[in-house]
Amino acid sequence: MIIDMRLFIAIQFDDTILDELSELQAGMKKCGLKGRYTSRENLHLTCVFIGEYGNPDDVLEAMEEVSFQPFTIKLEGVGNFGDLFWAGTTENPELMRLVARIRKSLSDHQIPFDKKKFLPHVTLVRNAEFVNKKAGLPDIELRAEMIVDRIALMKSEQGKHGMIYTVVDEICTNS
Repeated sequence: MIIDMRLFIAIQFDDTILDELSELQAGMKKCGLKGRYTSRENLHLTCVFIGEYGNPDDVLEAMEEVSFQPFTIKLEGVGNFGDLFWAGTTENPELMRLVARIRKSLSDHQIPFDKKKFLPHVTLVRNAEFVNKKAGLPDIELRAEMIVDRIALMKSEQGKHGMIYTVVDEICTNS
């Protein structure tokens, strides 16, 4: 019997970006922003959310058909969708093309995925609210960048203290 797993395709960050995101989260806490902060080990950029799916090998096969060259990703800006706060990235045509190619390959393999418009962001805090309603975030300048040379198929599971994200496998660039 095949058991469905909650799957997504993501870019995992190097220590430079993780350090900057952790520092940003610490600054948000100092400003009195309460909520469920994403743990350092779970910080990532979701390229495609698949959801419940029973065969990760099918997804990996679709991912392997997507070729891409290494490209740079750079953090920029902080925003929110309601009570979810995030860090953004600079405009990145290579990232947008990669996501489009992944989506096409998943479609070609008849693997369902979330078709919402792709808005690259890193979730920092969920269920966020300011202790002092008049408070706001400090001016924050994000500078970290990294070379993306792999994408990961990830699964998420509910753990004792929140979500646990685990790499199922990775696909590397052609170079």
